[in-house]
Order: sequence, then structure tokens, then C-alpha cells
Amino acid sequence: MDAVNASEPFPSVESRLRAVPPHALVATAEALLAELFGAQEVTLLLGDYSLTVLQPVTDLPHTGDPVSAHDGPAGTAFTIQKPVVQATADPAVELIHLPLTVRGDRLGILSVRLPTTSADPATVFSLGEFATALGHEVATAGRDTDLYLQARRTRRLTLAAEMQWQLLPGRGCARREYVIGAHLEPAYATGGDNFDWSTSADHLTLTVTDGMGQGIDASLLTHLAVSALRNARRAGIGLADQAALADQAVYAQYGGKAYASTLLLRFDLETGTVRAVDAGSPRLYRLRENGIDLVELEAQLPLGMFEETLYEEQTFHVEPGDRLVALSTGVHGTRSATGDLFGEHGLRQILSATRQAAPHETARAVVAGLVEHFGSKDLTSDAAVVCLDWTGRAVDTARLTAEPH
Repeated sequence: MDAVNASEPFPSVESRLRAVPPHALVATAEALLAELFGAQEVTLLLGDYSLTVLQPVTDLPHTGDPVSAHDGPAGTAFTIQKPVVQATADPAVELIHLPLTVRGDRLGILSVRLPTTSADPATVFSLGEFATALGHEVATAGRDTDLYLQARRTRRLTLAAEMQWQLLPGRGCARREYVIGAHLEPAYATGGDNFDWSTSADHLTLTVTDGMGQGIDASLLTHLAVSALRNARRAGIGLADQAALADQAVYAQYGGKAYASTLLLRFDLETGTVRAVDAGSPRLYRLRENGIDLVELEAQLPLGMFEETLYEEQTFHVEPGDRLVALSTGVHGTRSATGDLFGEHGLRQILSATRQAAPHETARAVVAGLVEHFGSKDLTSDAAVVCLDWTGRAVDTARLTAEPH
């Protein structure tokens, strides 16, 4: 059947995807792509929790043989977030790998086997639109089926890690003003580290939280702290008071015996002004042009250390082209087997080397450098990295020129 026109919208496709049971999305996508584009084979691959491999979604046992998330045609498409057309042993057939991404959160790859005569640029564009529509349905389906969560796993998660991944908003978020990429390790055994964000018409709130301890104890602590921060944020309360209310919630539960270090940031999307509360030990670096600077914030008490702690906001500014990188204690405080600290020199080397890479890749590279420094993938402390590229809102110079001074 002839491929659908590249400019043709997909409401009928989206409605057909929405109409099927959550577990049937892959089979339905395969049927639709065969009907619309003459696809001969369709495979949905999802990134595993550590973003090391891409795993095919199947009915039983929920995944097939994985492929690299960084090498090969599928891994390249996932890394660069652009379609990759792969030649096959059969010159009459090509394999197209399409990023499956939802609002900046990279989920995986949709691989479609097509007749070579059908793999023109217009068709690749239309397949990209289809992959986006499917990605939204997969993200929504995760509320009603375990199929896609199971497909992401190379091994069993600890209970603490299960709780933490359910708490996270995703691993990326993108708008025209910013792009966020985040990474968390050890992915299958994390306990107390968390990152969170929420966006509105004019603001972005971003937090990095590190609950003390390990395993289930750290996860429970972080759940309380993050939930309290969200509760206060959703009540429309200012940043300092969000920290204060979360501090009270944690202290009321633990009486100062356990606490959570948190960095809270609130970006004004119009001006680039950032309000900040440093309640503990996460660190923040700013990359501007060729320089890398530690953003100096007043260190205040972690959430829950003492009763009724008062917090104060500070402000700094970001400019278009700036990159911010937030690190939990498990990154900047980790030592190697010989006792060497993962220090400023190694971190700055990684940040400089990945300056032109996407935020997702920079966050992953920092954790990869940490693992190499530590000497094992089995980190003894959680490590969370959040990388944000700031674009801001362009100033309308024509309007400003026309306005009276």
C-alpha cells in the first residue's frame, strides 16, 4: 500500500492507538504501519533503567534480546534523537530507527522494516510523527499495565529502587526555554536520591534530593521529603516556605534522627532569574561559554535536621546558552577504592568534554566517569545528576524598538 502523505495528520491513528488495550499497542502499531506504509516488521525497544541497552517489548517474557543504547543504528538514533536509516542484507529492504520521546523524556526506539522504495524523507518524517504518537500512548499505558515497565528491566529492581522510580517524573523534559536530562545510579538498587521538576506557563521548579541512609530507609525518607515539597509547591507557596514545610514534615516523622539534603531552584522563564534554596549538600555548576563555575549558594540545614528551621532564598541569573549541572552527594562525595575523592578536576574534565553533547548524554557521562573512578558499577552511594540547558525566551527586538522610551 502507498505510504501516507507526510503532511497528513494522525488523529485517526492516535484514536486507534487509544482504543486498544494497553498491552496491545505494539501489535496495533505493527498493523497500522503495515496498512499505512507497507511495513514488513515493527519492533518497539525501550531503554532499560540504566540506559545501557534497548530492550524489545514482547508478550512473554516481556522482552527479547537487547541492543546497545549507544552503539549501532538503534543506539545512535537513541543518542542523537534523530531517525537513522539502516541498510540491510536485502537491498530491497531498509530498517528505520525512530526516537520514541515524550516531551523530552527519551523512552526508546521504534524500528520499522520498509521496502527501500518507501523509505523516502517524507515517509521518514511521517514515521517520526507516528513514533511520537505511540510514545505518548506507551507513557499513558504504563498506568494500567506492567508490560512496558517489565520490558525495561535487565534484572529485578530492589524494593527501594521500585519506590524511587515510581516517584521520579521521568528522565528528561523539554520546552523551548530549556532542555533537562537526568541520570540516576545504581539504577536497579537506588535508595535515597531523587530529582523532580514541575513547569507552568512562566516558571520551572527543579529539585534534587538526597535522603540519608541506604535501601528502604532512605527511600521512605525521600518519599516523605519529595511528597511534602510537592504538596507545598502545589499549594502555591514560595520556595523558602516549601523547604520549611517539608522540613517540618520530615522532623515530625524522624525527630532529627534522619534528614534529607535538598537543592530547590525556581526559574523565571521570562527573565532567567533563578530563586534557590540550598538545604544540604547537592552542588550546582554553571557552564557559560568556556568557563565552569560552582554556583556559590548559602549552605542551609537539611530538611528535618532541626525543628522549625527557617530558610532563605537566594537569586542568580542564567543566560541563553548556559548549562547548569546539579549533583547529589553520591557524585561529588564518592571515593575510589584507594580513598581518592571524585573531585573537581575529573568532574570538570567530563563537563568540558561533553559541553556540546545533549543534556541526557552529559548526565550519563558524569555517572559513567564516577563509576570508572569508583572502580565498580555497584556504587555504594546513590548518584543523581541533572543537566539543564537554558535557552530562555528571545527578546522581541522589533517590539522594543517600536516602544517609546
